[in-house]
Amino acid sequence: MTHLHGKHQPRSERGPGQGKVLATVIGLVAALGLGAVGEASAAPTVNLWSDTAHGFASLDGGTTGGAAGKVVTVTDQASLEKYAAAEEPYVIRVAGTIKAEPFGANVVVASDKTIIGVGTEGELVQGEFHLTPGTHNVIIRNLTIRDSAIEGDWDCKDTDFDGIQMDSVHHVWVDHNRFSRICDGQLDIRKDSEYITVSYNQFTDSNKTFGIGWTPNVKTQITIDHNWFRNTKQRNPSADNCAYAHLYNNYMSAQLADGDPVWTYGNWSRGRTKMVIENSYYDGVQHPYQADATAELVQRGSILKNTTGRQDEWGAAFDPKDFYAYRLDPAAAVPALVTRFSGPQKQLGTHTA
Repeated sequence: MTHLHGKHQPRSERGPGQGKVLATVIGLVAALGLGAVGEASAAPTVNLWSDTAHGFASLDGGTTGGAAGKVVTVTDQASLEKYAAAEEPYVIRVAGTIKAEPFGANVVVASDKTIIGVGTEGELVQGEFHLTPGTHNVIIRNLTIRDSAIEGDWDCKDTDFDGIQMDSVHHVWVDHNRFSRICDGQLDIRKDSEYITVSYNQFTDSNKTFGIGWTPNVKTQITIDHNWFRNTKQRNPSADNCAYAHLYNNYMSAQLADGDPVWTYGNWSRGRTKMVIENSYYDGVQHPYQADATAELVQRGSILKNTTGRQDEWGAAFDPKDFYAYRLDPAAAVPALVTRFSGPQKQLGTHTA
């Protein structure tokens, strides 16, 4: 394994070819409504309103959720739990706020389900979506999942109140959700889960944000793109023993600064993970990206602004284009694109009615 410590140099805020980037996007700015050309706006990488998963979740048969089943709309916990745990496929539209009881309660999600918020109003409060081993073909989209944090218990070692937790699952797409004030992990993808895509989500106000792994095996394949990490401390994400972790066009800003010199960080390639980071944007981040000596991390095209600490790059990792097609947005466009298009969107969760 080659250790390229000489590459640990922060990139300027205006990366190479910025003038060319602005020239290519000038005609798109008005349509997207993202402001002046100087904000370096660009077209989104994928069709934001498509029901078709991209990245690793699109491989080996793809991820269609409950598309083969009936469409139902739920407004209460009992109905959500009934349809989410059913054996048959369902598209479950969540209309309004559902407050889980008791505090921290699990909503078990079985295979062949789409759970999608209606417009921007669908919420699960003080509860967790829980995918048990063997679950597959699940889409969780366009929801706000919030407020299972326990006042005064910052580390949450005595609870396991995640926003979404999955163990030994495959083919899951987590898209356009907002996670906020969750006690343990906002999103935990654990124990040999495979063919996962996490896209256009917002992770806010968190200690342990987004963890992948908890296994000695090296099986997980995951795509993580166009997510916004804001006011978070660690695990943004932490990827342990992932066969392939592809992170691109993610935005990390306003990192929670509590003076911790080690456990406040951005992306971490752990164990034997092979990680590729492309065209992301880090603003005010300690340890933007780092890797264990046993892991590999390739970074290209990202922008670092007001960052400190580790910027590890070593090993060859892998080429994501060997697995699926994708188009990168310019790193300079990421803050405008991600703040506008991540999280719940009015256009989603309506056409399924």
